Amino acid sequence: MSFNLKNRSFLKLLDFEKRDIVYILDLARDLKRAKYAGNEIQRLRGKNIALIFAKASTRTRCAFEVAAYDQGAHVTYLDPTGSHLGKKESVKDTARVLGRMYDAIEYRGDAQQIVEELAAYAGVPVFNGLTDKYHPTQMCADLMTMREYTPQPWHEFSYAYVGDARNNMGNSLMIAGCLMGMDVRIGAPKNLWPDSELVEMARKLEKQNKGKLTLTEDPSEAVKGVQFIHTDVWVSMGEPADVWEQRVKLLKPYQVNAELMAASGNPRVRFMHCLPAFHNLETDVGREIHEKFGIDAMEVTEEVFESPAGIQFEQAENRVHSIKALLVATLGSQ
Repeated sequence: MSFNLKNRSFLKLLDFEKRDIVYILDLARDLKRAKYAGNEIQRLRGKNIALIFAKASTRTRCAFEVAAYDQGAHVTYLDPTGSHLGKKESVKDTARVLGRMYDAIEYRGDAQQIVEELAAYAGVPVFNGLTDKYHPTQMCADLMTMREYTPQPWHEFSYAYVGDARNNMGNSLMIAGCLMGMDVRIGAPKNLWPDSELVEMARKLEKQNKGKLTLTEDPSEAVKGVQFIHTDVWVSMGEPADVWEQRVKLLKPYQVNAELMAASGNPRVRFMHCLPAFHNLETDVGREIHEKFGIDAMEVTEEVFESPAGIQFEQAENRVHSIKALLVATLGSQ
C-alpha cells in the first residue's frame, strides 16, 4: 500500500484525508474489475466480521455480506433481537466481547455515539453502516459511481443534493464534496440545512481542499450546471402523521422531476439516490402517501427514476465494491 490503512475504523469521513478516500476508491475500481474478470484474489481468508443491524437494511447488509464472502471472510449477522446491545448489556461491554471474537465489527443504527463507543472499546476496526448523523460507506459508493461517469479531476466534479439536508445523507454528501475538493450544492429549506457546527467543519474542508460549498433554498439554483443530482426520502418510518404532512408540503418544490433535471442546463445530468425511493404507488408507503396527500411520488418522480439519467442501481451495486475495498484496505493481507 502507498500508505497504511491497516486496522483503521471507518466511522465518518471527517476521520479520513482525501488521499485515504482516493486510495479506497482506486482499490474498489480494481476489485470490481477483478470480480468481473473472474480473477479476484481473496485477501480476507480466516477473517470474521460481526454485522450489527439495529436498523433494517437491504443494500448495506447484502453489500457487506457479499464483499466479505467474495474475499473469503465469514460474517455473523445480528439483527435487533440478535444481541443484548444497549438492552441487557452496555455498548462498551458488547464491544469488548465481540472484539475478542471478531476481526472487525459493522454497526448500523441510530446514534453516532454508539458506533464511536464500539470503536473505542472493541480493539478491532469498526465500520459505520449508517447512523442518524453519517453514512460514510454510502459516500464511497457514491463517489465511485460519479467517477465512473465523469473521468475528470475531482476539482471539476459538481453535484447537488436536494430535499431534507439535515439527515445522514445531506450531512455526508456535504462533507464528501468538501473533502474531495468538489463543487457541492445543498438545496433545501433553511430549517432543513445541516446543523451549523457541521457546516463550519465543511467550510474548513472546503478551504483546505479548494472546493466550493453552496447552501441555498432555491432548488433551481442548487442544480444549475451540475453533473449529478442526489436526493433522499423526505420522511422516516415511525415519524408521526403531522410530521409527514408538514414535510411533504415543505419539500414538494424540491422533488426531483423533469423540470428540475432540465433546470441543471446539462443534458447529460445524472440522477442518484441511496434507495429505497418513493417514486410510485408500488409500495405500502407510496400508496399511503397517495391516499393522504394525493401525490403519486415523493422525492423523485417515476419519470426521472426510470429514465436513462438514473444511475441509482449502479450506485447500489458499487456498495459491494467500495465496502470490499474498505475491508481489504483495513483487514487484508498484502
